[in-house]
Formats: sequence, C-alpha cells, structure tokens
Amino acid sequence: MKRSSSHRALVYARNAAMGCVVLLLLVAGVLSSWDEAQHIVLTKGREHGTMSVTGCGADVCTGPFTPSGPAAARTRVTIEKSVAARRGERFPVVVKPGTDDVVRTGTPGFLHAWVPLGGALLLAGLVIGGGLRLPRTGWGTAIAGTALLVATFIAL
Repeated sequence: MKRSSSHRALVYARNAAMGCVVLLLLVAGVLSSWDEAQHIVLTKGREHGTMSVTGCGADVCTGPFTPSGPAAARTRVTIEKSVAARRGERFPVVVKPGTDDVVRTGTPGFLHAWVPLGGALLLAGLVIGGGLRLPRTGWGTAIAGTALLVATFIAL
C-alpha cells in the first residue's frame, strides 16, 4: 500500500516532536547534574579536604571541614543529607566556591552528581523505544541510565 504525502508528513512531525522531547530530557539531565558535577570534575583551585558528619537535619548534614592543602579549616560545613550516610562518617569533599556547602568527591560523589542524568537516560529510553520506534536504541539508553542509578546506589 502506498503512503500518502500527508501520512508521511505526520510521521516526520511525530518523529521530530519525539526527538525534541528526547533532546529536552537529556539536556535537562546534563544541566541538573552539572550543578554539582562541575565541582568534582573541575577541581583545580578548589578547597579539598575531609568532612566529619556531626549532625543531620531534615535536608542537610553538618560537620567540621579539615583541609588537605593550604586552605583554612572550617568549623561548620553542610552537605545534602542523601550523600552523607550517618553521623560520625568521614569522607572526602570539595567546598563550593564562596559558600560553606561541600560536595562529596571520589567515585561515590561523582556517581551521585550524575544521578539526574541517569534518570533522564531512563526516561529518554522510553521515548526512544516507544515514540521513535527504535527499540534497540531505547533499550540501550534505558540500560545505561539504570546502570548509572544502580552503581550510585551501590557506591553510596
């Protein structure tokens, strides 16, 4: 059966719309992740050290910062509660410039920073497989996102 030109135009429009949704998901995932990941990836000139968790509130945990270089020690820095597991734990961190907020470094911190991208990959896999009708590419994208999320869960 021969397809009409209006049917082909509708298919192209649907594919373009789904492609835009995939692009939007991936760009949003990268931008959300980059907010924290930039402090881990671009470490030159930042204060590195160790944080000891002394207390946790509803959203953040606090504790003293011990620098590993020429930076000054701080009596109180904060980190997201989801990254700091429990009171008394010590882990390497980097201080966000101009604040008393820290970001966990090392493999666990790196993976945690990219969690939004993992979620975006998982959602984009559904759109690629279902909306664009590219099941292999969709499965690959979804598996990559799932692998990132599972690796983060295991590392933390």
